[in-house]
Amino acid sequence: MRIPKSWVSIIAMRITKTLIEKGLIEPKVKTSQLIDISQEILLEELMVEDRLNDEVREILKTYEREIDSKRLDYRKVFDMTKYKLVRERNIIL
Repeated sequence: MRIPKSWVSIIAMRITKTLIEKGLIEPKVKTSQLIDISQEILLEELMVEDRLNDEVREILKTYEREIDSKRLDYRKVFDMTKYKLVRERNIIL
């Protein structure tokens, strides 16, 4: 995740309160509940890249010997694999 988890609640609160103040949404639930839901959604979206990175690491474990024997730059192979998956899955990072 590119931002600290501790910021997620602050961001969710600010977004939610701004949307309500500007009249862009009319909550049907308590503001605190809406902030909690927003926080969960934000956290889930921010963790997409973390899960993708974990998946790429697992994929590259199977090719570890080949990467070492050919003296490939692990970082470059990692990035290439990651961005291939991003394109295939239409993931927005």
